[in-house]
Amino acid sequence: MDKRRKRNGGMRMGLKVILTAAAVLVAGLFGEIWREIHHFRTVTYPIRSKKLAGTGEGIRVVFLSDLHNQAYGRGNERLIRKIKEADPALVLIGGDMLVGKKDSSYAPALEFVTALAGQFPVYYANGNHEQRMKENPKMYRASYAEYKRALEQAGVHFLENSSQELLCKGQRIKLNGLEIPAECYGHFKKYPLSEGAVKDRLGVAVREDYEILLAHNPAYMEEYLDWGADLVLSGHLHGGIVRLPGGFGAVSPAFDLFPKYSGGHYREGDTDIVVSKGLGVHTISVRLFNPAELIVLELSGEGGE
Repeated sequence: MDKRRKRNGGMRMGLKVILTAAAVLVAGLFGEIWREIHHFRTVTYPIRSKKLAGTGEGIRVVFLSDLHNQAYGRGNERLIRKIKEADPALVLIGGDMLVGKKDSSYAPALEFVTALAGQFPVYYANGNHEQRMKENPKMYRASYAEYKRALEQAGVHFLENSSQELLCKGQRIKLNGLEIPAECYGHFKKYPLSEGAVKDRLGVAVREDYEILLAHNPAYMEEYLDWGADLVLSGHLHGGIVRLPGGFGAVSPAFDLFPKYSGGHYREGDTDIVVSKGLGVHTISVRLFNPAELIVLELSGEGGE
């Protein structure tokens, strides 16, 4: 009897230890999720190309994507402060700064981007949230047309299936903002992008120019590479929500598992690819081992610092 009592007591104690450890682990995971949703880090990627030989000491560019109305301090003061510290020559926006839902306001995104435009040259390519508001205006309380108009008055340059050449620190650069069909953002199935779809929207890539392509959805990277981009900047996947060992994202918004370009700096031939893990969340408010990020790009000629 005493042995049975001791055995049962040992089992209860073991179960209590297991349940306590599980509770601590779950609490720790939820704490980490909360931390990653409310904080961001700055990530710097060096980008080298022989086409950038004329940059001298280099060009610093800030790339922002998928803010989704997130506020890091009042008026996004923490984020603006870090951008100022980077002192970029250009700020490039890859889309989804707002939340495209029926009753959502764009006020936080408008305030933030307006503040940036007062300090830096800002070029803005749309994500699927801006695009669906633009294409279906009757479905949304907020007006994309008014949002765009206000930002253009503040000095923001929109790139909607359009390009703009500029001279930056003596280097000629071409910026391209791509919008693909809304069906390309569907769930469970990848919508085919027709051959030549990028060229039909942006024209032919100029071999002599350094072509930067802002293309929100990295699922169509093969088409972007075929077009001739030197640097592709994407977002949309939020880093795969949960990052796994080896730097793999777990799932895409289309519910594809382990997307190839979930977040980070990749190199394909002579083309650099940078996929932002994003600055905000929406719908699935989870980040795990996947901190939000502000991206700084250091562009220079090959062999530069």
